Amino acid sequence: MITVNSYFSGAGLMDIGLLQAGVTIKSAFELDADAVKTYQHNLGDHIKQCDITQELVKKQLDCDVMVFTYPCAKYSPIADISGTRTGDELYLHALRHLAVKKPEVYVLENVPGMRRFPVVMEAMTQLPDYHVKVFCPIKSQTWLPQKRDRLIIFGTRKPFNPNVPIALKASTLADILERDPVVNIPSAVKTRMEGGYRDKPIISDPAKGDLAPTCVAHYAKDKSTRLVVDKRFPLGVRPYSVREYARLQGVPDWFEFPVSETSAYRQIGNGVSVQVGHWIGQQLNRYFHKSAKECQ
Repeated sequence: MITVNSYFSGAGLMDIGLLQAGVTIKSAFELDADAVKTYQHNLGDHIKQCDITQELVKKQLDCDVMVFTYPCAKYSPIADISGTRTGDELYLHALRHLAVKKPEVYVLENVPGMRRFPVVMEAMTQLPDYHVKVFCPIKSQTWLPQKRDRLIIFGTRKPFNPNVPIALKASTLADILERDPVVNIPSAVKTRMEGGYRDKPIISDPAKGDLAPTCVAHYAKDKSTRLVVDKRFPLGVRPYSVREYARLQGVPDWFEFPVSETSAYRQIGNGVSVQVGHWIGQQLNRYFHKSAKECQ
């Protein structure tokens, strides 16, 4: 049994993928109360609502693997718009956990923009006694109809070469659309369509095989920016429903969001695509269960 402690877990999208790969989540840690509510509703009570910066590592359960998905907003190029692309010190608490616990494996997920911060990259890739592999970009579109690139770091005690992600068949935008979507269409959709804002909406057409743009956490506040073609609606386009947004992240339909629509969109946008978590879980299985030769 491979055991994982999951940090900055959000609603648990990464953990769904790990569980699907047969990995056991021993403990999970998340600050946001709504995300913890969603996680507990679907995945269990092994999550703790807390501030990681205040958590003592020695009081946590032992595990084989530590997985960190600390917030990425300040590493993202979009942060340049408001002058907040300054990085974030939460990586120091990931580093603190690793230095104290020294797990067999650690995995880090973030946006490719984190590479713009050499101090962060040095801290997370130059730990002594670990063999480190950096994958960037890992593309959600390998499996899903969403443009979403991520940085994944594997740190292992023994030499290990994770396999590059592949998918036998990626789902399409048409696959994820609901038969009868229930979605609120704000007046801003019409305004943006008519040029009332600086930017035009990103419109994806399932009939043309388009991909959806990256799911963002603030979608509930600006649904007019990302639309899908749907001739059943007056403007011929509409926002994505919560369920469709979740499907774009690979979330199975049994997974429920017992929170407000705004919070659900935020949790989905902040999450790791489920298939990325599954790929990570598959590599963990290779590392722990295969021979040394097969891991090269």
